[in-house]
Amino acid sequence: MALFDLPLDQLRGYLPDRDEPADFDDFWARTLAEAAQHDLAAEFVPYDLPYSTVDVFDVSYAGWGGHRINGWFLLPRDARGPVPCVVHYIGYSGGRGFPHDHLLWPSAGYAVLVMETRGHGGANPGRPGATGDPGAGAHPHADGMMTRGILDPDDYYYRRVFTDAARAVDVAMAHPAVDETRVVVSGGSQGGGIAQATAALRPEVKAALIDVPFLTHFRRAVEITDRDPYQELVRFLATRRESAEQVFRTLAYFDGLNFAARARVPALYSVALMDLVCPPSTVFAAYNHWQGPKEITVWPWNGHEGGSGFQIEEQLRYLRKLLADS
Repeated sequence: MALFDLPLDQLRGYLPDRDEPADFDDFWARTLAEAAQHDLAAEFVPYDLPYSTVDVFDVSYAGWGGHRINGWFLLPRDARGPVPCVVHYIGYSGGRGFPHDHLLWPSAGYAVLVMETRGHGGANPGRPGATGDPGAGAHPHADGMMTRGILDPDDYYYRRVFTDAARAVDVAMAHPAVDETRVVVSGGSQGGGIAQATAALRPEVKAALIDVPFLTHFRRAVEITDRDPYQELVRFLATRRESAEQVFRTLAYFDGLNFAARARVPALYSVALMDLVCPPSTVFAAYNHWQGPKEITVWPWNGHEGGSGFQIEEQLRYLRKLLADS
């Protein structure tokens, strides 16, 4: 592992042109309007665990197409009044896992709503999942999720996921124990890319915690890294050579650069300069396009693990100050 991307001084100023469809906003307005036709129908079923300070609920709600999306909701026991809530999105291949995986935020006095990413968690024994993807596209695709439905933006996998994520914010805000004015979105890698998009789709959130985000600056990513999941796109194009223009047209509706350019809420990013999975130039491209107040933590000697526990401490301090100031 070595420094392979642009030097840090160039990364800080890296602001590439965005490939944005003319109907980007209309596409997402139509998508969210279609989803809103389905009642959230959120269910919070108490989950029996011998915890003394946290209450756990098995969550489900109607995401894109009315499909049931699963998750966890953890709430500090005996909280006084509505509490802030972190809506957390999961990294690639992982399911919602176990409640004990998500005790961080309740220990800091926040509720946490963990959204499971549809179709993931079936091959990750450490983070099993419970949510399928009934809307899987009909087109051929490479192994993994990156090319499901990729020949049509309406059928693309991440249209469903980003809609699920926006609806998860609605679920959190509607819960009586949550202060709807202090809901934060968070995630790393795929989860960071989802949080990045959701902050633009749901501008009423308070802030975004975005770690080493995936799903960002697609064309540069596939050109400079040979790591999955971006390589799923390369393997698809290696056999569907005539489809490149359509593939990148679809991806433009889901590119983190275009969401970052619309985001106005405060954001704390992180980037790792030796990250071969989500190259640092793709992260800085989104960060530099972000329109709201922003900070970025740079981890010079790390790969895709980024700051790990060190970054979590940064997030805790960041939110404490942000929420206290508000």
